[in-house]
Amino acid sequence: MELRQLEYFRSVCEELHFTRAAEKVGISQPSLSQQIRLLEHEIGTPLFDRIGKKTTPTESGRLLLKYTRNIFHELEQAQTAIKELNGLQRGNISIGTLLTVENYLIPPALLNFHRLYPAIKISVLGLRTGDLIKSLLENKLDLGIVFLPLKNNELDSISLYREEMAFAVPIGHPLEEQDGISLEALWSTPSILPPENFFVRQLINKYCNDLGFLPQPIFEITTMESLVNIVAKGAGVTILPKPYLETLNNDNIRVIPILNSNLAREVGVVYRKDKYLSAATRMFIDQLKATAEIYRNNKNID
Repeated sequence: MELRQLEYFRSVCEELHFTRAAEKVGISQPSLSQQIRLLEHEIGTPLFDRIGKKTTPTESGRLLLKYTRNIFHELEQAQTAIKELNGLQRGNISIGTLLTVENYLIPPALLNFHRLYPAIKISVLGLRTGDLIKSLLENKLDLGIVFLPLKNNELDSISLYREEMAFAVPIGHPLEEQDGISLEALWSTPSILPPENFFVRQLINKYCNDLGFLPQPIFEITTMESLVNIVAKGAGVTILPKPYLETLNNDNIRVIPILNSNLAREVGVVYRKDKYLSAATRMFIDQLKATAEIYRNNKNID
């Protein structure tokens, strides 16, 4: 049974005349009659009584007409739903993001997007890079926000911005009054840093190694909020993304640039190469770009 046969059948039921029904659907009357015979063969029973020039549905025909109308109604509903989705009237987006980015990039992007498209539902999960990539490849996420470059042949990426790292120094610390601090301070100053399996720590280690040493933090803490709280209590200094530190507006720390260093990381959006990006998803990427542009202009992000 084919949809076009049901369309022909519905037309005959509405017109009760094979010639007029054929004209309505744009085929010849013999072709229409043949398709109805094929449909009757498929159903296993006559669908019309033909008495002279008069055509009326049989009981089976009337029953099939009821379901045919339901079928075409559901198809029309599906088409409407798809048009609404493409028109950003409904939909869902699932996003995985690194924890530091989640604190300052995601909130303004979400709020601005929601003002424009309030019917779109967005779920945001803060994840480690490995878990984020795994979820993308398993189609559990539409988008991921990660550090670039990311080597994976199944993913495409879009760069958003390059963010600088900065020192966070507790108020009252000997380094508090400095306008800039060299990276070598990590050699002689107690520090609190993320563990070595974190991208930020690996980046810090790389630049420190180029200077001939590796940092020896007194604490390693996985949660950025807890790390900053320990710093704020005077236990030591840390290095974290400058936009994240500035967004905290913590009166107990001072954010100080790193001298003579290009310590920075590139942040971007990733998604599966073979995944269709809905209109809503594409518009959210545009909103992320717009938010990143604001940070580039106002927060010293390159």
